[in-house]
Amino acid sequence: MEHSTGFVLAVDAVTRHVNSARPDAPVRPDRPRAPRLAPTRLAAAAALRRLADRMEPRPAARPSCPS
Repeated sequence: MEHSTGFVLAVDAVTRHVNSARPDAPVRPDRPRAPRLAPTRLAAAAALRRLADRMEPRPAARPSCPS
């Protein structure tokens, strides 16, 4: 083989990739992060909810049947 180092590195990379999908693969916990855009997300959600209510209002109340 002309590029034996590349072959060894490729086999090692493929082996690590394939073994990472195993059920007993090691898991690295995520670092806890503070929500950065929480106020912006809440404001955007409220604006979209108001827009949706304007575009498609609630259905009319059912008329009561006289009995």
